[in-house]
Amino acid sequence: MDIRLKGKRALVLGGTRGIGRAIVETLAGEGAAVGLGARTPAQVEEVVTALKHAGARAIGAAVDMGDHGALADWVAQAARDLGGIDILISNASALVIGNTKEAWQSCLNIDVLGAATAFEAAKPFLSEAAKAHDDAAAVFVSSVSAAETEAPQAYGAMKAALIHLAKGLAKENAKHKIRVNVVSPGTIYFKGGVWEMIEQNMPDRYKGALRRNPLGRMGSPQEIADMTVFLASPISSFTTGANVIVDGGITGRVNF
Repeated sequence: MDIRLKGKRALVLGGTRGIGRAIVETLAGEGAAVGLGARTPAQVEEVVTALKHAGARAIGAAVDMGDHGALADWVAQAARDLGGIDILISNASALVIGNTKEAWQSCLNIDVLGAATAFEAAKPFLSEAAKAHDDAAAVFVSSVSAAETEAPQAYGAMKAALIHLAKGLAKENAKHKIRVNVVSPGTIYFKGGVWEMIEQNMPDRYKGALRRNPLGRMGSPQEIADMTVFLASPISSFTTGANVIVDGGITGRVNF
């Protein structure tokens, strides 16, 4: 299936590891030009180099998603370098566990305000793309932790706020032909990720999570990337304001 991404220009926040890297590689594989921003300069350089070696058009920069002024400046510069923005994907997360003031502040600054800042900075370029092609898209990566919790956690609460933000942006920007959707992953396993760490340091918890997964396994970054890129593509042109759960059935709630 051709999802019509050839020649599109995509900006990805948090695109060097796990889900983010899979998103970047999938976009590039579908023919999109990709700009990526993440915290670690060496990781950004490595991914950009790999994409270029594979024949993709790619740019990248080390960006602190919690520095909203610098983030907005980078979005504008990336748009100039790419010649515009058709797609914005926010996958950046503080990934802080806990209920401390610092955890709340970090998750708010990066997961929610980072996404909001990036969207507002990208909006003029998304609007131009939508006028030219009748479609532009933003996708935010949230988590099933937004709706299920066992204890007070800043991470889950801010992921819930991100879904609320996306729905509001979808309503507000539909008239501009800018779509906004969310992907909420369940337990996703990759080398260097949270669940590998839990497997190594808390094996009983890891085994318990596996038992809770109806499919008998955890998901892969590629499975999240496939849904994210599908929602970002013009083939999803009538889908906006959606929160798509990709969790292998682990959550118990019914999504009406």
